[in-house]
Amino acid sequence: MNNQKGFNSIWTDNLARHKHPNRNALIDHLRTIHQEHAGFTEVCASSCRDRVGRNSYEWLAEVVPVNEVSNVLDLACGSGPLLKILFDRNKNLNLKGVDMSPEELALAKIRLKNSGTSLIETNAQNLKVINDNSIDIVLCHWALTLMDPIDPVLNEVKRVLTHKGQFAAIVDGPMNIAPGYKKVHDLIYSYVQEEIPSYGEIDLGDPRIRRSESLSILVHKIFPGANVTIETNVVSIEGPVTQIAEIAAGFFYATFVLKPEKRKLMITSLSKLLTVSKQSNHIKRLGRFSMPISRLLVVPNIK
Repeated sequence: MNNQKGFNSIWTDNLARHKHPNRNALIDHLRTIHQEHAGFTEVCASSCRDRVGRNSYEWLAEVVPVNEVSNVLDLACGSGPLLKILFDRNKNLNLKGVDMSPEELALAKIRLKNSGTSLIETNAQNLKVINDNSIDIVLCHWALTLMDPIDPVLNEVKRVLTHKGQFAAIVDGPMNIAPGYKKVHDLIYSYVQEEIPSYGEIDLGDPRIRRSESLSILVHKIFPGANVTIETNVVSIEGPVTQIAEIAAGFFYATFVLKPEKRKLMITSLSKLLTVSKQSNHIKRLGRFSMPISRLLVVPNIK
């Protein structure tokens, strides 16, 4: 729960006791956060845009042809922002979304009312409700990094894709391509580690997804012979600095571990870090936050 004592889950309890959390602890941690804060990931992801004005959902959506009839699956669809973009672009798409959080799916159901989208509650490692070779394009927006084990996920994606089917995902980009991002990351984690010193030593999900080289090796293993590309990009947001600090902090799962008073101190420090203008009135000070992202694209090599 998230109260005056801060957020607690099996995952955080294990870390506090210097134990290695298992897969069930990870699932409990993610489900609890999304139960209490459904829709939180889209606030930052929808607001941050690249140099040509696209947010990460829109960049991922570009993989789907606008004028074709396709069967598209959004893996870990959350509250449905990507599915809504796809529906608005092409009403002829046959859309499906899966997620393990009923609270997120409830928001998606409202957002996608009258769209004909099929929403299914299940884990990404088990897509048995979807037939073999029935999906033209599988998309996954910033969720692969949280999935463990990851190999069964990719095998399920391969199973449900058609012979010419494509898989695309937004994942973490290299920290060094986004100005100041590592400082933001390190600042937030420094506050969390005052509460749980070992937080961050163990990744949420499989660490291979977070590095382009290891991600490419993993994907090639599951999709032998496929063309695998990983493109990098930077998305940013600018505005009143305290607001920007709240939006930036809200994207990090680590933030939810903090007690309210500690979180307030962290936001103050983060605001100073993100400030880009020195107005005399602190309310008018502008802040800027940038995030590195990568787009994975897996296309079969059809001869």
